[in-house]
Amino acid sequence: MPGPSSKDPLAVSTPPGLGGRAGKGRLAIIAGGGRLPHHVADAARASGENPYIIALTGEAGDGWSGYDSRTLGIGNFRDISATFRQEGIDRVVLTGGVQRRPEWRDIRPTLKTLSRVPAVLKTLISGGDDAVLKMAIALIEASGARVIGVQDIVPALLAEIGPIGRIAPDGDDLRDIAVATAAANALGALDVGQGAIAVGGRVVALEGPEGTDAMIARVAGLRRDGRISQRRRGVLVKLCKPQQDLRADLPSIGPSTVESALAAGLAGIAVEAGRALVLERAATIETADRSGLFVTGLDRTQPLS
Repeated sequence: MPGPSSKDPLAVSTPPGLGGRAGKGRLAIIAGGGRLPHHVADAARASGENPYIIALTGEAGDGWSGYDSRTLGIGNFRDISATFRQEGIDRVVLTGGVQRRPEWRDIRPTLKTLSRVPAVLKTLISGGDDAVLKMAIALIEASGARVIGVQDIVPALLAEIGPIGRIAPDGDDLRDIAVATAAANALGALDVGQGAIAVGGRVVALEGPEGTDAMIARVAGLRRDGRISQRRRGVLVKLCKPQQDLRADLPSIGPSTVESALAAGLAGIAVEAGRALVLERAATIETADRSGLFVTGLDRTQPLS
């Protein structure tokens, strides 16, 4: 990813020693929806951290009674920054899904970020998800905390190269993976989505703002309506966007993704090794093996074989 321009008010720089713990500051987890924030919190606690949870209003689930926490709006940088100061927070992890972008009335800037509000509003209106996440990272780091990646806390969640489970893709699957990979790369370069589905050597679905599950459901509907071959199965590919900041929104799959792929008649799922998360790994593998689907990790720099 190119280095940030000094002329860009939302430019994000990657701090040195991103994965290490600096000083004796506390870790904060900004939690969206899904189970990922809980996985990260449990792993952080197991490593000796005492994570503070900032649960996003309308996004984060329950189950934080065992942690110090508070609920704040996604655009409330003023109170988020105040919490950092009060709790001695020096590192932040962004985790979980966010279904709704903040509106202009939700933005509560700090004095340090007040001058950035026009650029923030422009990004919210016209920017893709990656642009919005980079903006959020820049605003958080303006408050004095470093943003680190989920993989710095739970590296075991990262997919490795090759089959994850006992089933491997066959020749037809590899051809579909190649086609869907090219489509996902192009889609990601436009900052639209991270996933694509190919069936019989042609792209049949691209991920949009509705997310991966809705894309897979759309394919299931197309197959029921006879718009997609019943004989050819197809694959889902999920990749990081080429320009993506790896500290936020890594592609992720879990048991429910496998179940959705099965319902859509797909042969399996391919994700980017080292840059995609496999949640509930044991359950994901068990579901895939039982369903006859493959889950595999790709190295996007190497040809498929």
